[in-house]
Amino acid sequence: MPDTFELSGRRVYVAGHRGMVGSALVRRLEREGAEVLTAGRDRADLKRQTEVEALLDDLRPDVVFMAAAKVGGILANDTYPADFLYDNLMIAANVAEAARRAGAAKFLFLGSSCIYPKFAPQPIPEDALLTGPLEPTNEWYAIAKIAGIKLGQAYRRQHGWDYISGMPTNLYGPGDNFDLTSSHVMPALIRKAHQAKLSEAPAITVWGTGTPRREFLHVDDCADAAVFLMRNYSGEEHVNIGSGEDLTILDLTRLVCSVVGYEGEIVHDLTKPDGTPRKLMSADKLRGMGWSPSVNLESGVRETYRWFLEHHA
Repeated sequence: MPDTFELSGRRVYVAGHRGMVGSALVRRLEREGAEVLTAGRDRADLKRQTEVEALLDDLRPDVVFMAAAKVGGILANDTYPADFLYDNLMIAANVAEAARRAGAAKFLFLGSSCIYPKFAPQPIPEDALLTGPLEPTNEWYAIAKIAGIKLGQAYRRQHGWDYISGMPTNLYGPGDNFDLTSSHVMPALIRKAHQAKLSEAPAITVWGTGTPRREFLHVDDCADAAVFLMRNYSGEEHVNIGSGEDLTILDLTRLVCSVVGYEGEIVHDLTKPDGTPRKLMSADKLRGMGWSPSVNLESGVRETYRWFLEHHA
């Protein structure tokens, strides 16, 4: 492991600071003694190269955490494939090139577990990348994130720039998106269960069979892992950021219903897709460096539901 890259006293730009991951990073970085830099969309559209170059030329960050992205669940990815590919390609390329030109010493690109093949070995090791076809329902987003990894490898080889990549698993927590048309499975289930509880509905409906297995990580753990990687890792290969544990969608639904206090029936809509049968990432590499998560799933879901009640209900 390389010498620790200290963040204290450095100018640290968090791209995407208003999103779930970005806001968690801002909270986490407050403990590092760094000068945290942020900029809203009113100051720069990250899809516009000239605007991003002007922004980072002004900010002059020493370090960049790249948490900005267009994100969504299966329905959103399937409905807006061009937006998911174009927007994420542009955001990644523009911020990275502008940061390099502005003299940033280190850059962390955050991707997604969807970069891996649909039928990758389980748990998925980092070297499974590009060994098979992607899950069709989110391949556009996945390809943009794969491009972000490869961009970093290219910068490292050509320019010797310290660009690293971390691939988080399914994240949840405060700041999540609870819109049923564009959200991921965890916030969608929380909202569905809450609405069913309020309306005293006899049942809630979940997509597919409920048998696919998924891994979840609290966003504060993701932010902590990202800071850990920035301080302790410098390598070409991306690093999985996960909990190392998974459960079925049905078991997740039961957990959410228990936390919310909904006691109705769970019905499966078999006309809707399941997605990848199982998606558990290997946690061996990051664990080997000395990092592990601290928020267990049940307490994390309870905290997320409290946040939902305060901000949405």
